[in-house]
Amino acid sequence: KDDGHIVFELEADATIPAEYIFLNHFLGELEPELENEMGEYLRSIQSERHGGWPLFHDGDFNISASVKAYYALKILGDDVDAPHMARARKAILDFGGAQKANVFTRYALALFGQVPWRAVPAMPVELMLMPRWFPVNTWKFSYWSRTVIGPLLILAAHRPLAKNPRKVSCAELFTKPVDEIRVWNTNPTGSKWGEFFLGLDKILQPLETHVLPHLPFRKKAIKRAIDFITPRLNGEDGLGAIFPAMANATMAFQVLGYSKDHPDYKTALASVRKLVVETRDKRKGAPRYCQPCVSPVWDTSLAAHALLDAGVERDDEKLVAMCDWLAGEQITGCVGDWAVNAPGLKPGGWAFQYKNDYYPDVDDTAVVGMLLHRVDAKKYARQIQLAADWIEGMQSSNGGWGAFDIDNNAEFLNSIPFADHGALLDPPTVDVTARCLSFLAQTGYRRNHKCIERGVQFLKDEQEADGSWFGRWGTNYIYGTWSALCALNAVGEDMKSPWVQKAVKWLKDRQRADGGWGEDGATYWQERRDEVKTSTPSQTAWALLGLMAAGEVDAGEVDKGVKYLNA
Repeated sequence: KDDGHIVFELEADATIPAEYIFLNHFLGELEPELENEMGEYLRSIQSERHGGWPLFHDGDFNISASVKAYYALKILGDDVDAPHMARARKAILDFGGAQKANVFTRYALALFGQVPWRAVPAMPVELMLMPRWFPVNTWKFSYWSRTVIGPLLILAAHRPLAKNPRKVSCAELFTKPVDEIRVWNTNPTGSKWGEFFLGLDKILQPLETHVLPHLPFRKKAIKRAIDFITPRLNGEDGLGAIFPAMANATMAFQVLGYSKDHPDYKTALASVRKLVVETRDKRKGAPRYCQPCVSPVWDTSLAAHALLDAGVERDDEKLVAMCDWLAGEQITGCVGDWAVNAPGLKPGGWAFQYKNDYYPDVDDTAVVGMLLHRVDAKKYARQIQLAADWIEGMQSSNGGWGAFDIDNNAEFLNSIPFADHGALLDPPTVDVTARCLSFLAQTGYRRNHKCIERGVQFLKDEQEADGSWFGRWGTNYIYGTWSALCALNAVGEDMKSPWVQKAVKWLKDRQRADGGWGEDGATYWQERRDEVKTSTPSQTAWALLGLMAAGEVDAGEVDKGVKYLNA
């Protein structure tokens, strides 16, 4: 871009474009040309192998993504007897029908009147009134859950019906009439906590339908939700700067009676529209689609690191422009949600997106901080120090770092029926912790510094039995292991120690016959953790960096891996 920064497209799965179409047809604000392109996009990513839609490239059938994509295409007018629709419908029914879709999908279907409200877990808006000491309160959720749930609670309280101007149904996706389906909500973890929360849901369901709407707390709770959302609208960068939160806020404002000219409604809708990727001219007719968010800070910082590694001089005009832009994006004037668990800590982080001042993350902050320190530690000394102080203050009690919050690890909450997507929390993770350690070490923190000691111990505690580390924010054990080994090298850990060498052995044993490394997205399911389809350049590069960080520069595996990349 003209100001020096870089931003790439951020493509997700079928659910985001499908939900964009749902949003338009809920609001009654249609965009025929754009929606038709999104339909073209959805058809283009349908799996030839199983007829449905996966969660990741070449992945297995996913019931929730497939139900959303099918229904979105039907809303756009696709003939249910068309081959692609027939294949998708068969795949959905063979899996057990749309009733097997996850909670967020069932919420979307409830808003369109396709399932009864008992098909979703009871989430009373009174949750917004719960104090921080209460076992279940919104501050115990991750930032993305918090921003999505706030407006969703308003929708659940009002139980509106989408305008759905074409009155499209998807009844054919269920194995029986929805009124005959008795069991919708399940225990997502199979734990005793899950059984408790499932029992609680059975009590809350009739209360939410017949009692709570008539109590005086309801209006106060809705106001509390509005008061949470409004200051975080974030201009046209949107609530939480993520699509699901923006879309829910837009629908909630309409349900609350905001006019189309109301500033908050207009802002929320505009934020969603800005996520559309205008690719038609750039990629010779490729259809437009909707991103889940944008990634300029991450993209710019990684690109700048790559330029440095490729030999670009530190005073290169374009590199300096990238760093200057990043320095100007540091969030120093807003005390965000993170401060709830870190009172008194001065802000100093960066967000993933252009503007998301309430929600900076330590991962972006560490990567940007390392870059600025590499390029000109003196020029950017203030930004680097603020970042280091903020990251040190964001360390969780177990020694690790979560991306956005401290100690966001109330694991029992993953057992509530609402949490069947498995991403309610933002616990400390190895990959994020590793980058925080790497940054702090680069800026002068010694191995015996308390926060470094605690971080290294966290990595030890989190190491898998086979020597690898799990990667929360990248796929997957190769990513986590690379991150950990680089951090251990940076802090001065003995790379010949048995626990480190165990990770080295794991990486070497994972090398494929072609010299590369690969790992499938299915490895996020424990029973498929060793699944590999093919070697990939990115995962091979991570493995090589990890091995070299451990002192294996001259190893035969490294030589083979480099040859794979050069082939």
